[in-house]
Amino acid sequence: MKDAPGSREYDWWLLTLVLAICTIGVAEIYSATHASHLAGMHTKQMWWLGLGLVCLFVVSRIDYHLILDQAPVFYLIGLAALVAVLAVGHTRFGAKRWIPVLGQFLQVSELVKLIIIIQLARFFSEVRSDQLSLGDLLKAGMLVGVPLGLILLQPDLGTALVLVPMLVVGAFLAGLQWKHAAAIALIGILLLPVGWHVLKPYQKERITSFLRPEEDPKGSGYQLLQSKIAVGSGGFWGKGFGNGSQNQLGFVPVRYSDFILAAWAEEQGFKGVLLALGLYMALLLRLVQNAQRAKDRAGMFLVMGVAAALGFHVLVNVAMVIGYMPVTGIPLPLMSYGGSATLFVFLAMGLVMNVRLRRFVN
Repeated sequence: MKDAPGSREYDWWLLTLVLAICTIGVAEIYSATHASHLAGMHTKQMWWLGLGLVCLFVVSRIDYHLILDQAPVFYLIGLAALVAVLAVGHTRFGAKRWIPVLGQFLQVSELVKLIIIIQLARFFSEVRSDQLSLGDLLKAGMLVGVPLGLILLQPDLGTALVLVPMLVVGAFLAGLQWKHAAAIALIGILLLPVGWHVLKPYQKERITSFLRPEEDPKGSGYQLLQSKIAVGSGGFWGKGFGNGSQNQLGFVPVRYSDFILAAWAEEQGFKGVLLALGLYMALLLRLVQNAQRAKDRAGMFLVMGVAAALGFHVLVNVAMVIGYMPVTGIPLPLMSYGGSATLFVFLAMGLVMNVRLRRFVN
């Protein structure tokens, strides 16, 4: 067997799916912004994609076992970075989530998601029993709970929620017992009133407005109503590239980021949405396939952590766009504009490639 993986061992189908989704995203970002003061955002996104590709190949060449060995160090660095954001971070739209890096603003919580994937993969891979004990489950919960709490303080409910499916999927694969799952679910239900109490007023408004957005069409319900109008007006065939009125006239909020799927649906119709969701489905299935072929449990947990995060992103964003979930600010991976979110996905894909490259290595 070879001691070092070659380029032919890369999952080129996976990379093709990633780049296909990115191409749709760049095209729609251009369509949504070229006639406004936001013109040029698609060029910035292409630079982020280029940097992301470099990061993907760099991460893929470092043996993931070496990365897992340093997981505790990465975890402490991540916590320190989250504390630094709360102390000296840059504030936008009423939230303190960014720190300036080389003239750009980096959203630390996006990269912390990758650290949590790595830390959980190491933790669960070291569990030597077929069933996860209550003690191990509580330890895993603490590993996720501390950064989750720091992210909520920013506040960033959307990113904090993404950490939950990573924990759930990892615990399930590690042997979560149903009695423990039922107990946690019951505790979660009982704690809902407490969670509601600690939410910010605008977060509460987002949750309540999605149930009846028409009651405040110019206020709290505006985003959901305009998104649903854009999706519906696209019909089956769509209005054509650059021709969506809701998109081009700026009625769709943050149409280059959180609601990019609504803009895409208006211009490309139901067929375009099927294409985009088909690519995401193929991507997720490819991730699961790579997890199944991983050399060891650690590799499997790494890849499934990535799949859990991306799957949750897609599910919540699509449900939000069509009005089945509150607006949470969770972007659509690889399509939405955003440097930090783009880097997270490409670094995560680098880990997946890393696991694939070493599935046959001694």
